Amino acid sequence: MIELVIDARRKDLGGFEVGRVLPFHSRRMVGPFIFLDQMGPAQFAPGATAIDVRPHPHIGLSTLTYLFEGEIMHHDNLGYDQAIRPGEVNWMTAGKGIVHSERTDPLKKSKGGPMHGMQAWVALPDEAEEMDPAFHHLGEDAQPAYENGGLFARLVAGEAYGAKAAVPVSSPLFYIHWELQPGVRTAPPSGKRAGGPSGGMSERALYVAKGAIEVGDRTFHEGQMIVLEPTAEPTVKALTQSTVMVLGGEPVGERLIWWNFVASSQARIDQAKADWKAGRMTLPYADDLEFIPLPDEPAKAQAEPAPVTPKPTDPV
Repeated sequence: MIELVIDARRKDLGGFEVGRVLPFHSRRMVGPFIFLDQMGPAQFAPGATAIDVRPHPHIGLSTLTYLFEGEIMHHDNLGYDQAIRPGEVNWMTAGKGIVHSERTDPLKKSKGGPMHGMQAWVALPDEAEEMDPAFHHLGEDAQPAYENGGLFARLVAGEAYGAKAAVPVSSPLFYIHWELQPGVRTAPPSGKRAGGPSGGMSERALYVAKGAIEVGDRTFHEGQMIVLEPTAEPTVKALTQSTVMVLGGEPVGERLIWWNFVASSQARIDQAKADWKAGRMTLPYADDLEFIPLPDEPAKAQAEPAPVTPKPTDPV
């Protein structure tokens, strides 16, 4: 039933912690999901440094930011300046290249407050890797939701349970937010059945962002991802009040990941490195006074929720 359990690796980003889940050394992706971070939970004091990620580039992926608490301000070089708040979605497709920053609004920083959320990266399929960059902000009404008997479920992206979210995905996937009261039982979307009817996703996982759940006869706690076997049809039981992200989809093929770049070839990553180093990728017009240098530059780069840089020839 359970293929693998991944424990989030906590990383201190200077007063703010993230839990790095994907990529993992023995499991690089789940469907098209190539990166997953839990941001916080944290409580910032008034005036304390919160989210302050300087402009940086991406290629070959879509980023999905989703918050339980707090607020993040997004600026990009397409001209979008957008706050994201709990229950909303920021979906940014890098395609052939985009630059953005993630900050805490100065007024919010002066007041302090909580921060808790998830950031996922979705690798683009071959035919979409070089698409034009785009940004979409979607409110709660763009995400189908269900609530009954102590279960709240929101379909953040993709298709599941006969519903479809408004996020413009490029390949088959689902991403679901569950809030479970103690004792509630539910089940993830179906997996692929060998020789069975069509439908279901080849790869699926559950991530416990808060609380504790039971899958089969095993208990899992906050900060653990449960990767399911393709044909498994488990029942999930909440042992305490729990927040769970359910994700999955169809693989898009092998991908390399280096810093903020995702691609199907090393040559494309090398080109992105050269473009950023040479200043050929423009900065956001509303946030163009600083940027994060390429990691192999001598200047010290600010830490951010991004994969640990591997050797250029290594897939992460």
